[in-house]
Amino acid sequence: MIDGVPDDLDETLVRDPRESAAVLLDRLAELGWTIAVAESLTGGLVVSSLVDVPGASRVVRGGVVAYATDLKHSVLGVDQALLDAHGAVHPRVARQMARGVRDALGADGSPADVGVATTGVAGPDEQDGQAVGTVHIAVSTPLGTRVDSLVIAGDRDRIRRETAHLAIRRVLAAL
Repeated sequence: MIDGVPDDLDETLVRDPRESAAVLLDRLAELGWTIAVAESLTGGLVVSSLVDVPGASRVVRGGVVAYATDLKHSVLGVDQALLDAHGAVHPRVARQMARGVRDALGADGSPADVGVATTGVAGPDEQDGQAVGTVHIAVSTPLGTRVDSLVIAGDRDRIRRETAHLAIRRVLAAL
């Protein structure tokens, strides 16, 4: 159903997204870390999943929905040459979004501890030469940044919701 997702994440399809968000928030609180979210194709679903959990304000700094390509550059600091060359649906764009949101939503001159970003194509049409279902999820922490690229089958709603859930699971895996 989802290409490029390791077998150990198959449970994503059956687990309650709210449960994953609660586990993530508890883990961040244990570490004393904060999280910032940059979203494109998910349009706020990731940060919404986090703030649905009571007590989220102890670790969630906020979210940026940079749906328009120009906002990825002006708000999140994604390299304009990269956007011009490859468009918004690219693993390096996701990486720069995750790093950029840490800085954009940090506090007192320090970045947020974790940045997570989503970019991709939910459909109904391809974008920048990328097929519907192409998704890039990036997680940035003080230890480094990882990008996972995958293809999610389904309609627009399923692609967006599954991407949001996977983003939360990927942050958990990074911690």
